[in-house]
Amino acid sequence: MNPELNNSIQAILRWAHVVAGIIWIGHLYFFNWVNGYVAKVLDGPTKKAVVPELMPRALYWFRWGAAWTWITGVLMGGLIYYHGRIVFEDPNSGNPWLWLAIVLVMLAVGFVIYNFIMKAITNVVVASAICLILFAAAYETLDWCGHFSGRALYIHAGMILGTMMLLNVWMVIWPSQKKIIAATKAGTPPDANLVALAGLRSRQNTYMSVPLIFTMISNHYPTMYGQQYRDICLAGVILVGFAAVRLLYGKAGKVPGM
Repeated sequence: MNPELNNSIQAILRWAHVVAGIIWIGHLYFFNWVNGYVAKVLDGPTKKAVVPELMPRALYWFRWGAAWTWITGVLMGGLIYYHGRIVFEDPNSGNPWLWLAIVLVMLAVGFVIYNFIMKAITNVVVASAICLILFAAAYETLDWCGHFSGRALYIHAGMILGTMMLLNVWMVIWPSQKKIIAATKAGTPPDANLVALAGLRSRQNTYMSVPLIFTMISNHYPTMYGQQYRDICLAGVILVGFAAVRLLYGKAGKVPGM
């Protein structure tokens, strides 16, 4: 591809990726750190009037922001890493398009496994720990079997998190919220199991979002992905991100209304 055309396409995709990401993650934080606490203090008639008007509109931007963040991210990743052959430590080794197919299959199968674990194991901490171990296993597969470069490993770590979050939105949160909104509009209590399921996946997306954002910008930090302790650095980013989200949940619960 002509280098100037390549750069222009990359610029457009990156711009769209960031804008869509702001729309998606901004709504995610609104739901978790603002709307959730407001909804708790609303009485039945107020919820019946407000929820059917507010939530469909907010969820529209939320789910389509997620979709376009993922689409532009995959297109950009394909162009930069696979077409540009910088996905591998040695650019001349391996078949990049075969590995792109492998990665996409891993992402699809990974969500099926993640979804099964989260439904089968009632202890959320244990289920989440198992999913983190599987995340690390996928990361190491790309490292040891695919011989991905450090830069590509960080980006693909983000792709794993982003894909799990996207599918949570479209396969779990949105279908559950449609039923919750319909019940609220009808003036009947929504299914408690659906409320718990949607809330759990939304919280998990919130926890994943902070490390995800770092991986999105990680190509600017070769001192991290290019050194021998890169895996430890990424693990540290994930742990610090999770701790930050936990603190922000605590702060969100203390922010007063009027």
